[in-house]
Amino acid sequence: MVKVVKFGGSSLASADQFKKVGNIIHSDESRRYVVPSAPGKRFDQDTKVTDMLYKCYAEASEGRSYDKQLKAIKERYNEIIKGLGLKLSLEEEFADIKKQFGVKAGQDYAASRGEYLNGIIMASYLGFEFIDAASVICFDKNGEFDPEKTNKVLGDRLADTKNAVIPGFYGAKPNGEVVTFSRGGSDVTGSIVARALKADVYENWTDVSGFLAADPRIVENPKPITIITYKELRELSYMGASVLHESAIFPVRKEGIPINIRNTNAPEDKGTMIVETTCNKPDCIITGIAGKKGFVSISIDKDMMNSEIGFGRKVLQVFEDNGISFEHMPSGIDTMTVFVHQDEFVEKEQKVLAQLHRAVHPDSVELEADLALIAVVGRGMKNNSGIAGNIFSALAKAKINIKMIDQGSSELNIIIGVRNRYFEDAIKTIYGVFVPEQ
Repeated sequence: MVKVVKFGGSSLASADQFKKVGNIIHSDESRRYVVPSAPGKRFDQDTKVTDMLYKCYAEASEGRSYDKQLKAIKERYNEIIKGLGLKLSLEEEFADIKKQFGVKAGQDYAASRGEYLNGIIMASYLGFEFIDAASVICFDKNGEFDPEKTNKVLGDRLADTKNAVIPGFYGAKPNGEVVTFSRGGSDVTGSIVARALKADVYENWTDVSGFLAADPRIVENPKPITIITYKELRELSYMGASVLHESAIFPVRKEGIPINIRNTNAPEDKGTMIVETTCNKPDCIITGIAGKKGFVSISIDKDMMNSEIGFGRKVLQVFEDNGISFEHMPSGIDTMTVFVHQDEFVEKEQKVLAQLHRAVHPDSVELEADLALIAVVGRGMKNNSGIAGNIFSALAKAKINIKMIDQGSSELNIIIGVRNRYFEDAIKTIYGVFVPEQ
């Protein structure tokens, strides 16, 4: 049994948190490969080390003194080292960081040092080998991640390594220039390492016990999700359920490796298992509900639209030409509605409308702003009839008007559009219909 374990910033924010992590790793000898994030917040008003590094580098790149900020970052790490009772000095590493900041080594290099330094501490604390991610996570000369080269290089490097710490979030180009993933990218590194090792499980440790069926800020004490498929997770993550970086799914999905979301502060909780597919029947018809506010609907009406070849392509071409991605596109015989992000659309609205008129000569175009989209997701929906009807009925009783409903061809999700002001009430109402009280 081989497990790759990734620990988030909140799990490594202090010496006390490090000790919890150490206990978790040593409690299971199959937890042999560790991917750490940079130290997160120790308390609500605290600052993440990554943000401290961004600010410090900004001062350096503008030619201002950054000694004070760098000293504060050094103190954060020395506090952890002291709390763990380690005989470890990072003086050499900080001297190199100062030198690289002085020659403006780049924002990616600066941000990556949070994970790099935490990895050195973690390896020292656990007695594991430290492997710099820049030597095994490969980006091409254009800064694009190279998954196949990485899989080969990393697999070869780890073949004879029994225990290792590989920092998350960054890698390097062939010339050694450091490149980072997007924020939360340590999740991606953990997945890449799990794929290279053909691990049995990728454990992702954070500050929550897995996924919940709804946002706990909206629904009181929502039901935990014990098992979820990659497809279900993609739908929920896209609509705002953020526990895991959504790109972290792809490397392990190729190898059929399950991801287990666990809570560092409650290691006895089993968390959520994310799998390719399962015969495990869900407790409820739906797996979860998630959503986002801030959409606009553009409704285009034209008689005999359905017989006009290329109509839809011409409409979408207008949005593409303006750099606007569409979310959903429900249509009828003589009408077609396109949902887009309001913040992307608002500054270009008149230009888009003019181009739509020139492209397809509609009878009318109507806009409605301040809309929210809610995704109801679940593998159990496929074999149950009347799901949409139950949603309509429940929302009607709650006096919430549905602006749009769209079901994916996989029958895995139903998307409902409502006004922003009804967003929270709609989620509570739908949750109440499909999830029985515990």
